[in-house]
Amino acid sequence: MESKSNQVVVVDIGMPFWSMVIFMVKWSIAAIPAMIIIFVIVSLFFAVMGGVFGGFGGHMGGGRWG
Repeated sequence: MESKSNQVVVVDIGMPFWSMVIFMVKWSIAAIPAMIIIFVIVSLFFAVMGGVFGGFGGHMGGGRWG
């Protein structure tokens, strides 16, 4: 049995303007919690890495800042 793939090219989307505006507003609102979740995950990652590697100025040397 021979398998042939058909290629499809989308040239236009039939969507009314105001429907698309509402869709994009909903999409933007949905992005807010996603960005908060990503921010929390990245913050936790950097907090753990700071704890593991000493963080900013975590050395015990007796330089200018102690």
